[in-house]
Amino acid sequence: MRKDAKRDTKLAHSGSHPEDQSGIVNPPVYHASTVDYDTVAKMKALRENPNDNFVYGRIGTPTSSAFEEAVADLEGADRTIAVGSGLAAISAAMLAFVGAGDHVLICDSAYTPTRNLSENFLKRFGVETTYYDPHIGAEIAKLFQDNTKVIYTESPGSHTFEIQDVPAIVGAAHKAGIKVVMDNTWAASYFFKPLDHGVDVSVQAATKYYVGHSDAMVGTISMRGDTVQPVIDCVRVLGFNIAPDDAYLALRGMRTLSVRLKRHEKNALKVAEWLAEQPEIDRVLHPALPSCPGHEIWKRDFTGSNGLFGVVFKPASEAAMAAFIDGLELFALGGSWGGYESLVLPTNVTRTVTKWSENAQSIRFHIGLEDPDDLIEDIEAGLKRLTKS
Repeated sequence: MRKDAKRDTKLAHSGSHPEDQSGIVNPPVYHASTVDYDTVAKMKALRENPNDNFVYGRIGTPTSSAFEEAVADLEGADRTIAVGSGLAAISAAMLAFVGAGDHVLICDSAYTPTRNLSENFLKRFGVETTYYDPHIGAEIAKLFQDNTKVIYTESPGSHTFEIQDVPAIVGAAHKAGIKVVMDNTWAASYFFKPLDHGVDVSVQAATKYYVGHSDAMVGTISMRGDTVQPVIDCVRVLGFNIAPDDAYLALRGMRTLSVRLKRHEKNALKVAEWLAEQPEIDRVLHPALPSCPGHEIWKRDFTGSNGLFGVVFKPASEAAMAAFIDGLELFALGGSWGGYESLVLPTNVTRTVTKWSENAQSIRFHIGLEDPDDLIEDIEAGLKRLTKS
């Protein structure tokens, strides 16, 4: 693969090595636990460099290696390692750089499982967490302690869609020798490349847009330079390997990422702009809309958007909100996102240092690949139910 190949070309070809697979274009699924070394000498040689060899099924297979190569090419990473879920990716990226007595900074808009990791796991092992305002930018330096090792960012937040000034945070962090980890699932490293903005580790729940069909659990961790080996070592020790079937599905999904993302983006913008004009809606939380806080930073740093955004309704009863959601025909009610189907989910935002008091009247939409006019018609009927209730 040419280094200067465009991102869509990389998506179509990275990780595909027909010359190694009897001419087969799409790398097959290798199910493996035991690897036969042939001789003691070969076993010793391979085990001396397990990062580049297949020495045991947990360490990886040609299937997972092909997927990791494709993600690394898209991310612009020296190395990507695939794990069993987005949370596994977040956990390994954090644990690789902290120990007992250390301190981490986590954005107050973080994905709930990240909070659980901090409060129910890291805390038990003597790692202290301070939450910070997602809009803090370079002022985050005021929160640094002598033992601060990692800053965790998520932009936009997966429920409130707050955009962080990642370059400003990175600049402050690196002056103090602090690593920056970013959850970049929303942009999928297609619309924003964290490593190009100085982020040390880019993590994704590849369950979402890479898989694209709501049928596999996958996480990715992408790194450059001196961050590579600590993360690999952490993943190996914890046994956070990816299943070969899931690696296969994720790589296959990546081949159509470009066309799917552009359709998700187009559909979501049409629905979001329509919603913003409805009298029942207080505001739409979509970073690509000028009315959304953080829009200017989004416009500066991102090259596009996707199908995920939030909506805050004007005051409505719990029964009215339920009537709106329960009667939707084209929107499944469930978590996750990034698949071909549209989803709706009541928000469940937890905040520590900043205010968010609108859970009762907020929902999150993921706009899928259906015709957006049909989705708007479905939502319009829901708004009528809400008003009637």
